[in-house]
Amino acid sequence: MGDRWEAAAEAQIRTAQERGEFDNLPGAGKPLPGRGTPYDESWWIKSFLEREKLPSDLLLPTPLLLRRRIERLPDEVRGLPTEAAVRAYVADLNREVVAWLRNPTGPQVVVRPANADEVVAGWRADRERAHAQAVAAARPAAAPPRGPGPRRRRWRWPWRRP
Repeated sequence: MGDRWEAAAEAQIRTAQERGEFDNLPGAGKPLPGRGTPYDESWWIKSFLEREKLPSDLLLPTPLLLRRRIERLPDEVRGLPTEAAVRAYVADLNREVVAWLRNPTGPQVVVRPANADEVVAGWRADRERAHAQAVAAARPAAAPPRGPGPRRRRWRWPWRRP
């Protein structure tokens, strides 16, 4: 039975080759991707995330995701327009942290709520720094003082007298 199945498969492959179905396949003659790199057990997850253009944070457990959000908090609030918006953003994040602390799942990682006053102070400092840079960029550069330049020698023809 196995010999008949193999013979039928070989016959189908041979007829497909004769029709030219294996000619000009994409990737033909190119090296295999990832050849020469060390083996990674989660290669298929990484390739899926890259192929589907998904963020790598998607697969993190909740405590690690919360810690990462707290670490990135200054960058996330930088574009918010008011102090009240910054405090609201921090309060929402802290609610998520407290909810996780009440019912922890996943790895036991230390996660503490963010201090809203520190985040607001950093937000103010960033805004003041950006404002100072904008003012400095808008101010025209001072022209260098014009003093007597280097003394130029006059050209004279060698056969003429002064």
